Amino acid sequence: MNATSQRLGRAFAVSTTLHRRPAPAAAGGHLKPEYDAVIIGAGHNGLIAAAYLQRLGVNTAVLERRHLIGGAAVTEELIPGFKFSRASYLLSLLRPQIYKDLELKKHGLKVYLRNPYSFTPMLEEGIQGKPPRSLLLGTDMAETQKQIAQFSPKDAQAFPKYEMFMNRLASAIDLLLDSSPVDTTAFQHGSLYQRLKALFTLKPLLQAGLILGTQLPQYYQVITGPITKVLDEWFESEPLKATLATDAVIGAMISPYTPGSGYVLLHHVMGGLEGKRGAWGYVEGGMGALSHVIAKAAEAHGANIFMEKPVDKVQVNSNGQVQGVVLRDGTEVRSKLVLSNASPQITFLKLAPQEQLPEEFLKRISQLDTQSPVTKINVAIDKLPNFLAVPNAASGRPLPHHQCSIHLSCEDTQVLHQAFEDATKGIPSHRPMIELCIPSSLDPTLAPPGCHVISLFTQYTPYTMTGGKVWDEQEKNAYADRVFDCIEAYAPGFKKSVIGRDILTPPDLERVFGLPGGNIFHGAMSLDQLYFARPLPPHSNYRSPIQGLYLCGSGAHPGGGVMGAAGRNAALVAFEDFKSM
Repeated sequence: MNATSQRLGRAFAVSTTLHRRPAPAAAGGHLKPEYDAVIIGAGHNGLIAAAYLQRLGVNTAVLERRHLIGGAAVTEELIPGFKFSRASYLLSLLRPQIYKDLELKKHGLKVYLRNPYSFTPMLEEGIQGKPPRSLLLGTDMAETQKQIAQFSPKDAQAFPKYEMFMNRLASAIDLLLDSSPVDTTAFQHGSLYQRLKALFTLKPLLQAGLILGTQLPQYYQVITGPITKVLDEWFESEPLKATLATDAVIGAMISPYTPGSGYVLLHHVMGGLEGKRGAWGYVEGGMGALSHVIAKAAEAHGANIFMEKPVDKVQVNSNGQVQGVVLRDGTEVRSKLVLSNASPQITFLKLAPQEQLPEEFLKRISQLDTQSPVTKINVAIDKLPNFLAVPNAASGRPLPHHQCSIHLSCEDTQVLHQAFEDATKGIPSHRPMIELCIPSSLDPTLAPPGCHVISLFTQYTPYTMTGGKVWDEQEKNAYADRVFDCIEAYAPGFKKSVIGRDILTPPDLERVFGLPGGNIFHGAMSLDQLYFARPLPPHSNYRSPIQGLYLCGSGAHPGGGVMGAAGRNAALVAFEDFKSM
């Protein structure tokens, strides 16, 4: 045991208890009895909605049930000295317009771009004393092709064309993210003015079609088909296909062989940072730092943000119009607008008055697919993982592959599929798919000198296990031990480096962050729950059946990820309605 380990101790070697700090005072002072708008939940979408509404002159309060803001984009000091992005852990999808409008860099946002960005070590015997092979992907196309050529020269030649093909599709989808989906209801039942206005919502869809042009049929196959079918048409080497396929299933209870998995991949490659498409990075200070920067932007315009103010119900008057919210302690806060950053299930099945909502609407909300395969494990370590494929430097300093998304159990798409098959039987995967990230490899503010924090995004773990088993501490630790055993096979000595860990199974993600079923997107990103149908047709325009109640979280268009589009779009829609009140 080294000196660092002795100093910090091993008392945290199982699931940790949150190292809780006192709740900071709300920036807006005392909670007032009335605002123009109230936002339920200070997740990143709720904070963005508040910032936009307040910029437009709508007096806005944000009410957060937890002792810290950010929703799933939080930084928590679970072990003294170690700061974890406890749920979401990477930034890429946040919309460019939001950076600009809210002046996030001015308010202190700093992001470390990752290049290279993907590392997949192999489990294989080295040849003539050489280490096992690995696949390192980055922005240097020539170097990336050299890496791919280890497994297939043909694939190395095809990869640049594949990148161009996927980027074109991402550019088309990009146009659909910053506005409401086409208002089909207005076309059918609206006034002449509403129908004319709805015509403008067709513009992004038509522009997207023009970008895809004559290749639209091929792109249709990408969106609707299984990602294995798409990748098989481009490549022959399994390590490359399995690595790319992880983005098609991450966060989703689907296999690479599931139709529609192609869109999930697209959702993970259509972002960018610093003008670089597809780039992902670590926020300095963890994801909670991003939430605090957004909060600063909102507060700079006069928004009020309050923590430990759980909302108990949405109040609606006899005319079916929102009139505010009631907190758990009985406090009433009046408002003309209520925007919910909570999931559709919490918003409509728990907070909204059931008698004010159509029975069919409630039934369909309750039937939304919220299955989640994810168990997130946050780990504190006293030295970097030493992978057999690329041994550590003698200095112990991070090497390029340490900054990547490190994909384990990704030698073959069949391995991913088998992990999925286990979960469909109610069994945590015997060989889990693991995405391992070490944000402290680039951000030194997260851990003590010489130590690091690790984010393990693992799947597949079912919400409900077979045989009457429940996710108690014994089962959680048994699964985490299995994950650690997998890592140990690639990086011997990993388990001895562990100082502490925090395990969040699907029920934990639901309990702590309000994610239905533990689903990081508030609901499956399947084709039947996207665009026109998110959360339900005809309610994809952020409005609900209750006048003045809006959905502004990941359960609304365009879905999950730290994107902010739902918050911005919902705020703009609510503002248009507010002007006519």
